[in-house]
Amino acid sequence: MCRTPIPILEQTRAQFLEIVRNENLLEAEVAVLGRPLTPEEAIGTPGRRDFPIIRGKERILEARCLGARGQAFTDAPREFTGTLSGVLELEWTSNQNRAIYIATLNAVLAHLGRACATVHCKDDDPERCGREIANRILERHGKTTVGLIGLNPAIADHLIDLFGAAQVHISDLYQGNVGKERLGVQVWDGAEQTQDIIEASEVVLLTGTTLQNGTFDEIWATIQDRGKTGLVFGVTAAGVCALAGLERVCPYGRNG
Repeated sequence: MCRTPIPILEQTRAQFLEIVRNENLLEAEVAVLGRPLTPEEAIGTPGRRDFPIIRGKERILEARCLGARGQAFTDAPREFTGTLSGVLELEWTSNQNRAIYIATLNAVLAHLGRACATVHCKDDDPERCGREIANRILERHGKTTVGLIGLNPAIADHLIDLFGAAQVHISDLYQGNVGKERLGVQVWDGAEQTQDIIEASEVVLLTGTTLQNGTFDEIWATIQDRGKTGLVFGVTAAGVCALAGLERVCPYGRNG
């Protein structure tokens, strides 16, 4: 489902370039860690052990710039050292380069006070996050149908507990999750059934990792075309959502 170019990233790159020029930051130094954060560094020691980062399916890449930190989930981490102008010149033909751009965007906007919660929460907070997101949806939309694009186990379990298995639909790109049941909800194939998830749900939660893997634009366009409510969750989407004016939920993310 990867698309090139990626409109929302192109949009934010133009905005980011203008911000960086206005702040005279084009030559500011950026360091993206040469190794991805370990699960313990990234999210501490949550009680549950089924998060994708703990199971080794994803890693968090961390960019440091101007004394601030920004993170992005990725399945293809690599290091980068250079300047903001160098980051802005990266080609987005790979998940690696998109992750470097997104993490750097998050760090710089955190430094400028234009984005918050750019660093992942830790320890018991991921569990609390799932509970709070489910409660927020219930308060705003009542006992509706909810689609979760990108399996976050804590969010999934609290959605199912609050709304019921018949009201929750889940999809994921990782084939090890596809077809399995979670508290009575079968995980659909994110590569083939994302539109089905959107059709079946009034509120759609999608992971910010869709920005990094290139699937966001198609998903978001379908949400808008079908008149559904879309919410983005997680630290990856901090900077993009701030610049694009999209609603993001990340109740326990930490400021970089």
